[in-house]
Amino acid sequence: MALRSLSKKRQKHKKQQARATALKSTLFPQLKHSMFALSSKTSATPAFAVKKQQRVARATTTKAVVNDSPRIIVENDAETKKFRLRDHQREVIRDMSDFAGGELMGLLKDTNKNWQPQDFLPDPESEQFLDDIKEIQERSKGISDDLMVVLVGDLITEEALPTYMNMLNTLEETKDNTGADGTPWAQWTRKWTAEENRHGDLMNKYMWMTGKCNMKPIETTIQNLIGSGMNPKTDNNPYLGFVYTSFQERATKISHGNTARMALEAGDDKLAKICGIIAADEGRHEIAYQRIIDEVKKRDPDGAVLAFADMMKKQITMPAHLMDDGQHKARTGRDLFSDFAAVAERSGVYTAEDYADIMEHLIKRWDINNITGLSAEAMEAQEYLMKQPDRIRKLAAFGKKKAAKKGPMTEKFSWIFDREVQIN
Repeated sequence: MALRSLSKKRQKHKKQQARATALKSTLFPQLKHSMFALSSKTSATPAFAVKKQQRVARATTTKAVVNDSPRIIVENDAETKKFRLRDHQREVIRDMSDFAGGELMGLLKDTNKNWQPQDFLPDPESEQFLDDIKEIQERSKGISDDLMVVLVGDLITEEALPTYMNMLNTLEETKDNTGADGTPWAQWTRKWTAEENRHGDLMNKYMWMTGKCNMKPIETTIQNLIGSGMNPKTDNNPYLGFVYTSFQERATKISHGNTARMALEAGDDKLAKICGIIAADEGRHEIAYQRIIDEVKKRDPDGAVLAFADMMKKQITMPAHLMDDGQHKARTGRDLFSDFAAVAERSGVYTAEDYADIMEHLIKRWDINNITGLSAEAMEAQEYLMKQPDRIRKLAAFGKKKAAKKGPMTEKFSWIFDREVQIN
């Protein structure tokens, strides 16, 4: 009996070894080729791959995809299902093709009738060209350094447009596969990008003409930002992606609208008009993205509510969160974006209260509270969403009280020739 038992154990052990060898020879080569996006600091045989070997082996397929972090995601396993578009969601997006080609495209303006940056800038052929530049410099004398930092930060955000187009082209079923696809979604992305491109062009030229900005570190920040990219945590899913853009376009509209008001108060009516016309564009684009979610909600209310809640739980990452002038962090130990955001918060251009207001606006805009027939999971997400604006406002109030206990703190910004502004 003992011998037979030992023999069975040996046979079982040999079978396990054979399975392990087969796994090693077939699975790992595929994983190796899937890890092209990992950091160069990652070793040739990363530890996480070994640790996840058993989980990967249980997957129904061994085709791997790479997300934004050093993590292997295998199609059809539980982890991947959090990130990939489900079949019924694909059908929803495909069913919206007529909407994209009609109503959505109708929110863009005819290029021949739309404004261009030169409409707001001195005419280089005019005899008054240099006098007009001097006039800009005179008007800008009333612009505070605080407002100038926020204007430059907004300019840099607008100039990183290639990153945002790239993000939209990660979204499944709506991305532009060739760069010149004729699908309505691909055309929308390109034409939206073309409209947005005017914003950075106009702000860049105008801010240069003020003479109050150090353009070299601004240009360095723009290049670094585009090179760094962004991770909005939309996971290639258009549901998540269009919730993100619905929120972000409104946030940008608010920021440009507030800088317009402040520029006017400071005596620069031309700059106020520039910020105002850009804010109007952002408002039109905000409507477009929010209508996309309207259409998703008609076809898949569960998916719309879950996507909205998912993005709010992750929190909306600002598109310029990786900005870097190559100096600030080395000097202060803090991220440049954090200090820029602190100036925007303190000056009232974009605040935590604005964040809560945007969320509340979207809840009302999509009528989240009155959606019925939801699954248990979506009902839980619905309840979560309804509580968030008040929660965010309480956190913002607590943050203000905490900041008030600290003494004022100033910091230099390379963008304005190392002049200091208050950051808390």
